[in-house]
Amino acid sequence: MKARTKAYANRVVKLCAALPNNWIARTLGHQLLRSGTSVGANYRAVCRAKSSADFINKLRVVEEECDESLFWMELLVDNSLVKAARLRELMKEGDEILAIVVSSAKTARASSRA
Repeated sequence: MKARTKAYANRVVKLCAALPNNWIARTLGHQLLRSGTSVGANYRAVCRAKSSADFINKLRVVEEECDESLFWMELLVDNSLVKAARLRELMKEGDEILAIVVSSAKTARASSRA
């Protein structure tokens, strides 16, 4: 998962570098760059959690950042700054990472109650 979230971050970096050079694309791209790279950085923090509560809280941050990065990608498509086909695979990867993180958080919460 560390490698997967880092690869996701690198793909986001490449996408942001290729965005049109106008203020709307730059603004949305900056937001995407911040949240998309945060997915990998915060997942690394998950791996260093000090307790199960810390683990769950850090997973929630990854969940929020991943969902936010998907939001910015949707806006790029909605505003015709990037074609949907170009983002299809990256958004699919974001959805899959998000599903894994949500599932892991649910499992961790259930385990901590037991």
